[in-house]
Amino acid sequence: MSKICFLGAGSTVFAKNVLGDCMHVEALKDATVALLDIDPERLGESERMVKNLNKTLGADMKIESYLAEDAEKAFKDANYIVNAIQVGGYEPCTVIDFEIPKKYGLRQTIGDTLGIGGIFRALRTIPVMLKYCEIIEKVAPDALLLNYTNPMAMVTGAILKATSVRTVGLCHSVQVCAPQLCLMLELPDDDLQWKIAGINHQAWLLEVKRHGEDLYTEIKRRAELPEYRWKDTVRFEIMKRFGYYVTESSEHNAEYVPWFIKSKAPQLIDEFNIPLDEYPKRCMAQIEAWKYIRDELTSLDKPLSHERTHEYASYILEAIETGKPFTFGGNVLNYGLITNLPYKCCVEVMCVADRSGITPTYVGDLPVQCAALNRTNINVQEVTIEAVLKGKKEHIYQAAMLDPHTSAELTIDEIIHLCDDLMEAHGSWLPEFH
Repeated sequence: MSKICFLGAGSTVFAKNVLGDCMHVEALKDATVALLDIDPERLGESERMVKNLNKTLGADMKIESYLAEDAEKAFKDANYIVNAIQVGGYEPCTVIDFEIPKKYGLRQTIGDTLGIGGIFRALRTIPVMLKYCEIIEKVAPDALLLNYTNPMAMVTGAILKATSVRTVGLCHSVQVCAPQLCLMLELPDDDLQWKIAGINHQAWLLEVKRHGEDLYTEIKRRAELPEYRWKDTVRFEIMKRFGYYVTESSEHNAEYVPWFIKSKAPQLIDEFNIPLDEYPKRCMAQIEAWKYIRDELTSLDKPLSHERTHEYASYILEAIETGKPFTFGGNVLNYGLITNLPYKCCVEVMCVADRSGITPTYVGDLPVQCAALNRTNINVQEVTIEAVLKGKKEHIYQAAMLDPHTSAELTIDEIIHLCDDLMEAHGSWLPEFH
């Protein structure tokens, strides 16, 4: 019987997807599920939701709940740990990440992966995860950690560099990339075959075929047509200039490069349909929506249904438990997998899960221009991780100076002052840096 610990279980909707998926897996129906969160109210809501699902779906899982101070009990003897924490929440930390940079004229869309927002999200998240990993090393040394928390490359990379916890980072963007692209361009999406590799949120669709025939020529032709171009303007522009489509959305990729969000060229916002402050708007919408779906999800008065989703977690666990191989896009350290990206940076490549665990697949060289663009993001990721591991303030400044969007908008002195303001505003949400 397996044990699954869900870290950040107060994320009730996501917990429903992952754990509800697991309840559809015969090999996991008798698992123990340990829910772990810092918020007793949200933890209780998720516990009621999971117990309702457990009954409705005919599973026989044992459901346990733990607050953060009992993390050792929650992790003890776990086979699998799913991480979905957000440190600092929408308020105060996400608001800080967006509002203080605005004072410097620095605008963002999502701010959870790269840019100044991604850097500071990493600075407050990685230390928390490393503390949890110390406990995991002690009480569940053989557990597999499935990390869903952003910034994916920085959090996953830091855990893999600084701890012995077996970890793979999982993102939603890989499995939906090619099908959604075909849907957007009104191309058939049955029997698709694709190859994706790069880094999280900037992995490249290197090949895409249907019935064995290349689709890229037609994809590129349609992407230039007015009736399609407006749907995904930033990614289509990157594909036009670099030759390949990237996995994550236009609103994300607009802030990973220096070309689209520019105070001196405000017309680009409309030209490329860039939704500034998109992530805070989504947060507010989700907070409002929760008021209406809360009772439906957390009530024990009526059955709660769930269909298995496309989330990777349950399929990975099923593959390990049954030995039936499952291929997925995972974030791992680059031990020669992508030969023209830095050694031991965090890369996103196809991996195979089976009884032996997780095996990443070899890619070789990316197209030179794709690797070059990836490296501009990797530079920021690596220096941010180093800032946390060494506790050095100068590395925070350096990461921000290396960031493509931040450095395209601000001077060195402005970047330093911005970082100082953000550190002061975050207060105890950040560890001490010297």
